[in-house]
Amino acid sequence: MASAPASPVRVRFCPSPTGNPHVGLVRTALFNWAFAKHHQGTLVFRIEDTDAARDSEESYDQLLDSLRWLGFDWDEGPEVGGPHAPYRQSQRMDIYKDVAQKLQDAGRAYHCYCSTEELDARRDAARAAGKPSGYDGHCRDLSDGQKAAYVAEGRTPIVRFRMPDETITFTDLVRGELTFTPENVPDYGIVRANGAPLYTLVNPVDDALMEITHVLRGEDLLSSTPRQIALYKALIDLGIAKEIPSFGHLPYVMGEGNKKLSKRDPESSLNLYRERGFLPEGLLNYLSLLGWSLSGDRDVFTMDEMVAAFEIADVNPNPARFDLKKCEAINADHIRLLDVKDFTERCAPWLRAPFAPWAPEDFDEAKWQAVAPHAQTRLKVLSEITDNVDFLFLAEPVEDEASWTKAMKEGSDALLRTAREKLESADWTSPESLKEAVLAAGEAHGLKLGKAQAPVRVAVTGRTIGLPLFESLEILGKEKTLARIDAALAKLAA
Repeated sequence: MASAPASPVRVRFCPSPTGNPHVGLVRTALFNWAFAKHHQGTLVFRIEDTDAARDSEESYDQLLDSLRWLGFDWDEGPEVGGPHAPYRQSQRMDIYKDVAQKLQDAGRAYHCYCSTEELDARRDAARAAGKPSGYDGHCRDLSDGQKAAYVAEGRTPIVRFRMPDETITFTDLVRGELTFTPENVPDYGIVRANGAPLYTLVNPVDDALMEITHVLRGEDLLSSTPRQIALYKALIDLGIAKEIPSFGHLPYVMGEGNKKLSKRDPESSLNLYRERGFLPEGLLNYLSLLGWSLSGDRDVFTMDEMVAAFEIADVNPNPARFDLKKCEAINADHIRLLDVKDFTERCAPWLRAPFAPWAPEDFDEAKWQAVAPHAQTRLKVLSEITDNVDFLFLAEPVEDEASWTKAMKEGSDALLRTAREKLESADWTSPESLKEAVLAAGEAHGLKLGKAQAPVRVAVTGRTIGLPLFESLEILGKEKTLARIDAALAKLAA
């Protein structure tokens, strides 16, 4: 078991409000949330909205709504406040400007006047010579005269951080000890030519000022870590930061073809899972398995159980593949774990417009309450409830020609007539009596129950698969059941 951190844990989750939330982003939020909860620490929620061209208030509102739906809470951040407010980077620009100037005054950053074309040409030449193709330090030590000449040409500089000429080694909480040599970590930009601060500056500055102790983030940001460690050291020297946080880089989430799951992949959108009726606890349970596990033989657990067991050192560094079928299976397990009252309440959105195909006045609450326990054992996602119970609330069953063709074989009319006769005299307060009636009809025609009940199911519900048939017939009632069998016989005769 990992030892507790020496100082109080402070972690952060800092997404950009661009487009729909991504499941990989949710996995990162989950691991930070669980780590903070496990160590009775603080979770800081920060919004990285410095890119005005891509960020939007709509995405910001959607992001907060999604996190609330998932059940995440945070100790500092939007809607909560805290001692390090504001928690939106767009409201912290003066802070970044001040820090950038202090870095330049201390000689830790400098103006770079190189044009994009010049940079590209020198990179190409370096590659051709078999050398590292990062920034070559061209403007590192310009004389005042050289700077003046560039300014006279009308060039507007960016600000670059001056990387120290030393090897940087750190212990990643997930991957162990990592080393980066100077030639592979060149000087890098921290402020654009228009004065806008870059992620490379604002992210570590905010982490320093908000006293973040552990940075748990995606593997795609691993290459920026040695740069940020060097910047932290400079911020410590300037009295801005107190310490360098510990870093842990979480494994990639892979999609089809073992490619990194991107925002363009349909299965990456959190909204997709919400709209399909995944339970927050089911989705989070599955996402937690993308790089971590509670135990080798147990995949289904609560978030409280995850929090009690979660240690970042137990995260597997290898890429994790997103498997939609397994995600659905785990969600189905969580649906079955709900008490029936909770289940019926969570299904409510799919039992009314715009999802429900029946009129509001045709919905029968008593029938819904009666069928709900049977439905709960069959669903993978809540949105499936609509097709499973529509036969109860529609005037006629759905017309599914594929189901009709599959079930209504030669001789189905004779079977249905016998089944109708047996059902008419059955005890309609007993599903077992209804089952015996259909079983007897099947035996009269040389069929086992499975073959005999298929035409009855399609005649009554419109589909070949669905809820337990005999319980469904009891809830629908004798009159409607026999009327639908009569309608099916008329259709077969036609």
